[in-house]
Amino acid sequence: MSHIDRARIAVLIPCYNEEVAVAQVVRDFGEALPQALIYVFDNNSTDATRVNALAAGATVRHVARPGKGNVVRRMFADVDADIYVLVDGDATYHAESARSLVNKLVEENLDMVVGTRVHEHEEAYRRGHQFGNRLLTGAMTRIFGGRFTDMLSGYRVFSRRFAKSFPAMSRGFEIETELTIHALELRMPYGALATPYGARPDGSTSKLSTYSDGMRILSIIIKLFAIERPLQFYGVLAGLLAAVALALGIPLFLTYLESGLVPRFPTAILSTGLVMLSAISFATGVMLETVTIGRREAKQLRYLAIGSPSCLSGEDELR
Repeated sequence: MSHIDRARIAVLIPCYNEEVAVAQVVRDFGEALPQALIYVFDNNSTDATRVNALAAGATVRHVARPGKGNVVRRMFADVDADIYVLVDGDATYHAESARSLVNKLVEENLDMVVGTRVHEHEEAYRRGHQFGNRLLTGAMTRIFGGRFTDMLSGYRVFSRRFAKSFPAMSRGFEIETELTIHALELRMPYGALATPYGARPDGSTSKLSTYSDGMRILSIIIKLFAIERPLQFYGVLAGLLAAVALALGIPLFLTYLESGLVPRFPTAILSTGLVMLSAISFATGVMLETVTIGRREAKQLRYLAIGSPSCLSGEDELR
């Protein structure tokens, strides 16, 4: 038996009204990772999701607070394992790829591996969702860096130290964005692996709202930009305010040099106020940057206190 086969692996499946697909997901991942414990976290389903998951052999737990982000928070808090496999309960992700994802995590000593979706049918991954994913992933990488191409994939494998150092703040589908930024901000080693992505089974419907969830994801990117990079965020804001103040104030200043008079007092007052706001914004960024560095150091220490995935690997491979 290899070191990985002795590792505690937990498959975490967040679910809301997935009675059509959840049993298939439980069975498929049970076959792909026979040593794993399969957990279904039911988020107030009104159908037979819970009953079907139990019948398929999963351990089912209930999360009353609605939203995928709230479910993931409870998953990481309540489940104790060495390796966590997070997958949606809609039977769109490729269970047979789970072993490859786990192998990559352990063999390369990573803390997160993302299953990058590769689809063959248009109905599996609509063009609008693809465009939104590219747009949001591009915005995230421009701000935070990284080499992600599918930031919104719900198929991921995590180390224990990732899960136990992750302070989830998101409530809904923006949780994938927060998971990605958490890895980037703590400079964790991560990777990606292409995995097949299929269509939902007949009778199963998506809970994703393209526009409203897209706006929530964009808002969490902006929110985390302000929280994790305050000097940059408030510095940009300070620069914009200063630019507007200069645009309004320079003509008044030139007129004053020529005539000794200050025309348009309201504009002069507005320009002065904008300069003051610019200075306050920059000072706010400097102060919050100090707080952020301290908070990031605390998270880093928590992360480093937990063993790395390399301690699970041995000479044998997961086959």
